[in-house]
Amino acid sequence: MPELHELQLEPIINRALEEDWGNGDWTTDLCVSKGTQAEASIIAKKSTMVSGLEVAKAVFRRVDPSLQITLCKNNGALVEAQDVLMQIKGEARSILKAERVALNFLCRLCGISWMTHQYVKKLSGFKTQLLDTRKTTPGLRLLEKAATAVGGARNHRLCLTDGVLVKENHIRAANGITQAVNRLLESLPPTLKIEVETSNLDEVQEAIDAGADLIMLDNMSLSEMALAVRTVRGRVLLEASGNITLDNIAEIAATGVNFISSGSIVHSAPWADLSLLFKLH
Repeated sequence: MPELHELQLEPIINRALEEDWGNGDWTTDLCVSKGTQAEASIIAKKSTMVSGLEVAKAVFRRVDPSLQITLCKNNGALVEAQDVLMQIKGEARSILKAERVALNFLCRLCGISWMTHQYVKKLSGFKTQLLDTRKTTPGLRLLEKAATAVGGARNHRLCLTDGVLVKENHIRAANGITQAVNRLLESLPPTLKIEVETSNLDEVQEAIDAGADLIMLDNMSLSEMALAVRTVRGRVLLEASGNITLDNIAEIAATGVNFISSGSIVHSAPWADLSLLFKLH
């Protein structure tokens, strides 16, 4: 995943700050004198994987470009309790107004990377790679997919134009796998690959015959997936999907599939436990 650019982050951060501020921060503006200087540190309270530092930094800079920000870790670093991720110095009002939004992004993205990392560790020793999905928070997909990449996953489609995935409902609407793939081959740009979702071995064979480049094995048993690998014999790439957990991902990888996709690395990832420690100069 390429490094996120300021132009990509700005609209996301602006919306988040507008949501948090409303018509103004009564507490900070009335309790803290203008010009008061402070310094703050963002620390981990539990083990996690660092992700989203550039997003948190951009939040502080959007509130006050004069803030001095030091990144103490890099994205992808594994940290323990009390480790310092970032230090901020400058106008106390600015730090306090940016604090919650910056922490919200950072806790969310660190949590996703940490969860992804746990899944990737289970794939150690296998050639199978972990993929993310489009099951992301609306408006935050770019950030969440960057976090899965930090955790060691590969990105699946970022949006619908990134590739073709013929799912169960598309197959029904087109009256079959063969019909759907034929329509795609007639008009699709030749640079795009076609992936077909299948639920049984007959559909796997039909997808191969129709000309699919990738085949998704949706909610199949371990024995069915292993048989699909033998049936395909490397002619197309195979992706296992559906009910992937930390307990079963290694067994699925052992069947020989090329990829395993999981939405849970995003939608079920707990937030990292981080805190901002604040003091006046």
